[in-house]
Amino acid sequence: MEDSVGESDNDNGNRDDETAVEGNSLGRCLDLTSFQLHDLSEVDIPEGLVELDLTANRLSKLDHRIGLLTQLKKLSLRQNLFDDEGIEPLCGWSTISGLQELVLRDNKLSKIPDATIFKDLLVFDVSFNEISSLNGLAKVSNTLKELYVSKNEVRKMEELERLQALQILELGSNRFRVMENLETLKNLEELWLGRNRIRDVNLCGLKCIRKISLQSNRLTSMLGFQECLGLEELYLSHNGIAKMEGLSTLENLRVLDVSSNKLTGINDIEKLTRLEDLWLNDNQITSLEGIDVAVAGSKEKLTTIYLEHNPCASSPNYSTTLKQIFPKLQQIDSDIFM
Repeated sequence: MEDSVGESDNDNGNRDDETAVEGNSLGRCLDLTSFQLHDLSEVDIPEGLVELDLTANRLSKLDHRIGLLTQLKKLSLRQNLFDDEGIEPLCGWSTISGLQELVLRDNKLSKIPDATIFKDLLVFDVSFNEISSLNGLAKVSNTLKELYVSKNEVRKMEELERLQALQILELGSNRFRVMENLETLKNLEELWLGRNRIRDVNLCGLKCIRKISLQSNRLTSMLGFQECLGLEELYLSHNGIAKMEGLSTLENLRVLDVSSNKLTGINDIEKLTRLEDLWLNDNQITSLEGIDVAVAGSKEKLTTIYLEHNPCASSPNYSTTLKQIFPKLQQIDSDIFM
């Protein structure tokens, strides 16, 4: 999910309606991105707004007129100066209880805001704050489909049980050591846990996930993904993994990133037939001998392979050999060709 980004030479918000109001002739979307506003006193806020984007300003208090927007569905307060007290009025404005997307990313929050009144919430983003606990998620609507809590200081996975409609969960760059309390998230498709302190894989029985990232953790084993048969993308770079294993059942895997580990060989992917991207750089793989057998199932499918910063990358005719083995290759390391 990305918020819109705009530019303006005018810092007081007096941009004419044709540029500030977007969407259609009714002016249903007001985009005040990057105005560096300290407040909204000089801004006209139409009552019929469906979307209000206040990204990249200097706001620390909410304008009461936001609480009168009965049709508001999307509100972005990303990259402002809101602390817990500054955001608190939002939690009591029942008039905007139909909000579906609430973005509070990159502020100064120390806790999860009370989202009880937002019964139709689909997207909730509190990433890049100073939040130390997931306490408060139990009050978030079970309609939620996307939850972003990356780049905080959270240590424990909790209060996730009732979010059974969740499809995307982003908890990267926190302080998690254990994967837990994920059992009820049966509809989860993407799980992002990079830059934590996790040592062991525990998907808690989840089998429908399509994308998983555990980059930059403390893994020493790849075991734990065997039953995740729908997995399409797996990112495990920057860990301490010494052996490729537990991959043979992942028949839908298209992207595998195990770069920057301690691998000495390529194993357990010979039966995979859909691999398109294979990242093995920055390991200890000594030779290209046998790579045709190791990646036999995807020989005609592979388009990208990274092996740089391995001893084998110094082999004579390194690129030529790989091109001969994998005829569909479009990229070897940083060398792109068509």
